[in-house]
Amino acid sequence: MDTSRRIDGFKYDCLLFDMDDTLYPLSTGLNLACRKNIEEYMLKHLHIEESEVPNMCLDLYREYGTTMAGLKALGYEFDNDDFHTYVHGRLPYEKLKPDPVLRNLLISMPQHKIIFTNADQAHAQEVLNRLGLRGCFDDIICFETLNPPNYTDVPTHNHELTWSNSFKEACNKTESGCFKSKTQILCKPSVEAIEAAIQLANVDPSKTLFFDDSARNIASGKAAGLHTVIVGHSDLVPGADHALNSIHNIKEALPKIWEVEGDQQQTIKSPAVETMVLA
Repeated sequence: MDTSRRIDGFKYDCLLFDMDDTLYPLSTGLNLACRKNIEEYMLKHLHIEESEVPNMCLDLYREYGTTMAGLKALGYEFDNDDFHTYVHGRLPYEKLKPDPVLRNLLISMPQHKIIFTNADQAHAQEVLNRLGLRGCFDDIICFETLNPPNYTDVPTHNHELTWSNSFKEACNKTESGCFKSKTQILCKPSVEAIEAAIQLANVDPSKTLFFDDSARNIASGKAAGLHTVIVGHSDLVPGADHALNSIHNIKEALPKIWEVEGDQQQTIKSPAVETMVLA
């Protein structure tokens, strides 16, 4: 899909959304369950000393962006799909409930909308399905997108963005690889990963708004030239242009998503959108 389209009259052409702990709150507990599964995988499948696992898991996450990337950097060998199946396939997805408020907000936005996650595609599809957000996003940039087995064999299903032929050729001609990070895994918060996502999506970063719950990812997004929104925070963090306590506050905090520049009377309105969540 060509994502280079311009949205005439609007400040932003594209909205780039992180998924976990951004489209749903941290309080769901999926983050904690995921960490528990990673620690269990390290113990049972990589045979790392039990007393070392918790600190090692956290330290690798902090240094490499994800624990998985850190494990690969240290030389641990394991199958990526097996890791994701173990870590994500056992999550309590039932804790995620359909979010019609967010769905209506997303549908009302005129921009191209893309998911940008470090997670695997199966997890991304499951989360979007549980939240009732299938069909709200035009494309998905996920683990398999940024880390294909090789540049000539890339998944092309389920709206996952793929490397263009010219981009693959440029990568193959570069001895060190394309957007190479310090690990075998390309992932946020590396600026290289975000630059790769921008290239894959074929968007203008100066016309793209990036939403993420991680302060590290926001800083890297700003370094890559994106407009940035920290989600789940009431205050700005370094590199953030805007802060949202909740993704549901997006219309109040960022009305320019719906406004036609230079003509406030042409603001896009959707009577079906209700931006208040009632407990």
